[in-house]
Amino acid sequence: MKKRRLSADDEALWCRVTQQTDPLTKRETFDPAAYAPPPKGPPREPRATAVKGAGRHFPSKPAPRKTSFDLVPSLPERLQKAPVQMDRKTFGKMRRGKLKPEGRIDLHGMTLDRAHGALARFILSSHGSGKRLVLVITGKGKNRDEGGPIPVRHGVLRHQVPQWLGTPPLSAVVMQVSAAHVSHGGGGAYYVYLRRPR
Repeated sequence: MKKRRLSADDEALWCRVTQQTDPLTKRETFDPAAYAPPPKGPPREPRATAVKGAGRHFPSKPAPRKTSFDLVPSLPERLQKAPVQMDRKTFGKMRRGKLKPEGRIDLHGMTLDRAHGALARFILSSHGSGKRLVLVITGKGKNRDEGGPIPVRHGVLRHQVPQWLGTPPLSAVVMQVSAAHVSHGGGGAYYVYLRRPR
């Protein structure tokens, strides 16, 4: 782009402007303080912890983060941590296998649909007849995981029965569910303590 020369009128105007202005010094041209962001508050100093035997202070090391994984606990852990709803002395006898179940049902080899219906009928009829402690045998289950992309749960009935017992209509008559003692089937069976009929 070519530089354009000022006309005589522009030069006269420029001379009048420069005669009326005062020149600036370098300091006045740029003031860094005018462009600095406003302070956000007093700067924080790192906390110091005293070290025994030394007159020096070192910044404290931040506490390591606790990594927690939100994994569902296993079924036996959930049953152990479940609050005791029944008499503690009776519960202790039941867990040690000292109480004899008044009825039992074996769900081995049943499909989920068939087992759910059979369990509901058994629990409701046992409650209606005044029984307090019954045994539900599920079996430990077979490992049917064939290494596919989706894992298959080991012992489907064993995992499903406590959930069925904790949902209506069975939850209204069931007071406590606990893993059975070895003498009554161990990990493949459950004690179900029923409420008193009204």
